Amino acid sequence: MIKKLAEELKNLESLPEGISLGVNDSVTAFKNNVSRMKQLLSHDFRRPPPKGGTSDQESIGSERKRSSVSSGRRSRIHREFLSRFVDSQTLTARLEDWFELISEQSGQKMSAFDVPFELIELQKFDYALEGVSFQQLVRMPNAVYASTSDAAEATAHLAIEDFLHASVKGLWEAFWNQDDPMPFSVACLYNENLKFYQAEKAIGNGKLNGLCATGLLLNNPRHPHGKWDHILELALLRPHIRSVAAGSDRQLSLSVLGEALFYALRILLSRSLSTLNFCQSPNCAYVLLVDSQYGGVVKVEGDVDKLELDVCNVYDCSVDWIKKHCKVSVSPIDRIWNKLGNANWGDIGALQVLFATFHCIVQYAGMPKHSIEDLAADHGPRLQTRRVARQLGDSRVNGHGLFQFQQRSVSPEIVEVPDESIQIKYEEFIMKLEVGSVLWLEDSDQQKGYQINDVVHNNEMWYYIASPVKDPGKSLFLYVGSHPYQLEPAWEDMNLWFQVQRQTKILTVMRQKGLSSKYLPQLSASGRIVHPGRCQKPSSGGNCDHPWCGTPILVTHPVGETVADMVNAGGFGLDEAIRCCHDCLSALSSTSSADIRHGDIRPENILCVKSGVRHPYFVLVGWGHAILEDRDRPAMSLHFSSTYALQERKLCSASDAESLVYVLYFACGGALPDLDSVEGALQWRETSWSRRLIQLKLGEVSTVLKAFADYVDSLCGTPYPIDYDIWLRRLRRNIHDDGLGKEADTSG
Repeated sequence: MIKKLAEELKNLESLPEGISLGVNDSVTAFKNNVSRMKQLLSHDFRRPPPKGGTSDQESIGSERKRSSVSSGRRSRIHREFLSRFVDSQTLTARLEDWFELISEQSGQKMSAFDVPFELIELQKFDYALEGVSFQQLVRMPNAVYASTSDAAEATAHLAIEDFLHASVKGLWEAFWNQDDPMPFSVACLYNENLKFYQAEKAIGNGKLNGLCATGLLLNNPRHPHGKWDHILELALLRPHIRSVAAGSDRQLSLSVLGEALFYALRILLSRSLSTLNFCQSPNCAYVLLVDSQYGGVVKVEGDVDKLELDVCNVYDCSVDWIKKHCKVSVSPIDRIWNKLGNANWGDIGALQVLFATFHCIVQYAGMPKHSIEDLAADHGPRLQTRRVARQLGDSRVNGHGLFQFQQRSVSPEIVEVPDESIQIKYEEFIMKLEVGSVLWLEDSDQQKGYQINDVVHNNEMWYYIASPVKDPGKSLFLYVGSHPYQLEPAWEDMNLWFQVQRQTKILTVMRQKGLSSKYLPQLSASGRIVHPGRCQKPSSGGNCDHPWCGTPILVTHPVGETVADMVNAGGFGLDEAIRCCHDCLSALSSTSSADIRHGDIRPENILCVKSGVRHPYFVLVGWGHAILEDRDRPAMSLHFSSTYALQERKLCSASDAESLVYVLYFACGGALPDLDSVEGALQWRETSWSRRLIQLKLGEVSTVLKAFADYVDSLCGTPYPIDYDIWLRRLRRNIHDDGLGKEADTSG
């Protein structure tokens, strides 16, 4: 068809016979038609029209010209709008009504916003990062020195810069290209001119007070101070992010969120003017919120082409766009750095920041050479390699990562030999209090007297039920610690030290942090014993020669019966099991807000309080082994410690809940085997979980307890936190108090 049309066109190049050359209009029209047919055949519409062209061609050209003028005008307005959009506080103030509205609409939800990442996504990403080595950080934001001083602030900015650099470098080499240099850099944003500077140079030039954020940028030698359309993500260093997010409504304040939205919108506006080719949609920006310990992610999505560009009213236009065309997602605020300043790369706080950085790299560099799924697929072989390295058996594993350990048949090289001299020395200093005796305590420059009403022994140590001399009707627990002379005590003395001195410290920290719950023990008094006779301790301090001088005392309330005693007496049934689970979870929920974990949950450390109350309730006691810092270690119980605690001597987020499941299993009649080694304890756990023996036993008592055990099993050994709220609600619905069924006090 095209060939035939070309031949006809060639024949028409000369005028047909009979047409007069004097008829100019007809000739002109004829030639123009020939020209248009040639353009159709060549598919070339970019060729400019010849002189004397038709009105059709002129209209096409003028339309393009108008479109170009319109586009250029919008671009100029766009740049003018961006140049006037410079004050985050003004934007924040105009977002107040919107923020109050969505806060009210969220009701009892933990946050008014959705999370940017689902837990299943983070879990897969966590598996992918198992083989990734992140650069060791030298400069760290030490929480001990977190203050408003210039030195502390400078250190924090340097530390954030190091953290972002290590993050993007590790991700780039693991997922994209290990050989090519990383095409990104990190710099700090200076508030006065919205330009980027290296932190060290900015601080050296006196710009510390003007640093407002740290950015991850594309390398661009032509623009040493950065360009806004080259920003991958921004990190805002703001003090006490965790306390801001852990308030009464447990969400970010408007001041912090408004600032994050301001910077996110600036990034999106700059990208819309950019000539860069984005591999994925540029209509999504990530802003990190960090302090010296914690961090979170704010994700802002929206099409800025829908933003009304009124240069005389930039902030109202921006607010309107945020309300109508923007989706805001906010992650939970979790720990990134430990209390010593080291980055916890495997914790969920660092994980969600790394995942945000990963998505930012994808926007500019495209999909990685090695996908998350590819790297996560190596999770199983890595587990097997670790088992072989630890001389563990090649055995079946359930779906949630609880390992089966091979029990060794060889004898250990180190054998503990009882030392009778130590026992004799210990007996010399142990205090023997009898029922009816009165003990005096020196507490805050005053003396308090307590009369011993009962002596209790829990197979490990002695403690007492006592009453204040001034209030004989009140019952309290009284613990007597080890004498300070015992610098190298027997094992019994170490237990006393954890029970008295360490637990006193933990309960004091709880009081200082304002933790108040009926399911937690309350500190009544602590101090040193006032021994009989005259105290002759030296003026320089220390203790006198009396064997009781300086012995620490701890007094707590309430008083109750341990779960171990209830089980022995046959008094632990369905109602007690559900209430015990609910009350202990409520206690753990309260302490988790202050980053305190128990570390020693067992039947002897759970009390049932019945005296003086309408409905019995349970109190989680024995906080001497609680975890405050990374260097702290949990207690080791072959029957009740979590799998992770036995393997690593540390706690994961679900460790206390796992121990609680073992306690409930035991209390509900589950059989506990004789265990004499950690390997045997791990073998029993793997078998019990993989065969679902624990879930089946708890299912005989209550379906909600069985479901809770399944939930805990899915989290064992992972950094993912327990969702206390949802399980407290489910358990509360199954608590029956005089037929009411819903009235369970969950204060705290």
